[in-house]
Amino acid sequence: MCQLLGMNSHLPASLTLSFTGFSQRGGCTAHHADGWGIAFFESESATPDQPGKGVRYFVDKEGAATSPIAKMLRTYPIKSHNVIAHVRKATVGAVTLENCHPFVRELWGRYWVFAHNGDLKNYAPSLHGSFRPVGNTDSELAFCWLLQELDKSHAGVPSVEELSRTLAELVPQIAKHGTFNFLLSNGQALWTHASTQLYYVLRQHPFKHVHLKDDDVSVDLASLNSAQDRLAIVVTEPLTTDEDWVAMAPGELLVFVDGAIAQCSGSTCSPVCQLLAACSSASRNVAATSNPVWSKIS
Repeated sequence: MCQLLGMNSHLPASLTLSFTGFSQRGGCTAHHADGWGIAFFESESATPDQPGKGVRYFVDKEGAATSPIAKMLRTYPIKSHNVIAHVRKATVGAVTLENCHPFVRELWGRYWVFAHNGDLKNYAPSLHGSFRPVGNTDSELAFCWLLQELDKSHAGVPSVEELSRTLAELVPQIAKHGTFNFLLSNGQALWTHASTQLYYVLRQHPFKHVHLKDDDVSVDLASLNSAQDRLAIVVTEPLTTDEDWVAMAPGELLVFVDGAIAQCSGSTCSPVCQLLAACSSASRNVAATSNPVWSKIS
């Protein structure tokens, strides 16, 4: 199996602290050493407080714990509203660069980023659109099918709420084939689905002092974040030993907007730290670092 890490933030924030601990699972504290990747949605400099369309994207078939690229990212803060990262333990598909998550595609003039943890059995969907896998993983196949069906379901660019409701109908059709824990983002929101294991934590004022589980690093988040900062971290296994991580229920689908769980109404989604109830119920009812640099960290 693999492991997932995601972030959704109200204001641009770096993921250096969380990635420092998470990357150790790519061959040091866990055996997920068959490649890794991370994608950052970055804002335009003219509107830094608004989620951006551009994606800064890194993948490597080496283990994250020893990869020189991962080492650079542990000490180089990239500010983002949405981030998806993955460390791979290969079960389907060879250990090659094209099989490293996350995967990236374009739909409706926006980049979409997807990463998956789990195995899908007897999964062979019909692909008749423009979305085709480059590698040979069940994960990329599922991503291509999801985008194909999203494209078929909406004549124009849908809202986050509309996307969430469509995903709630589509996701169980894949999840019935096995384990389908995933993270998905188009830069506007972070969608998360748990088949077996995903946790999240909401970080906001007053920020706490935290200690990483996978590395001997402690940080006072209050000294590095303002009262306006608010963000959500989603991960396969908790990253810190002293925060209140919440386990997602099997079959639960959540959407994070502006650093909180979104409640959708009409054509908008507002962050109120509340479950997008309709989507989750629909989904459930069908089957080692040197001198890290912290700056608005998560």
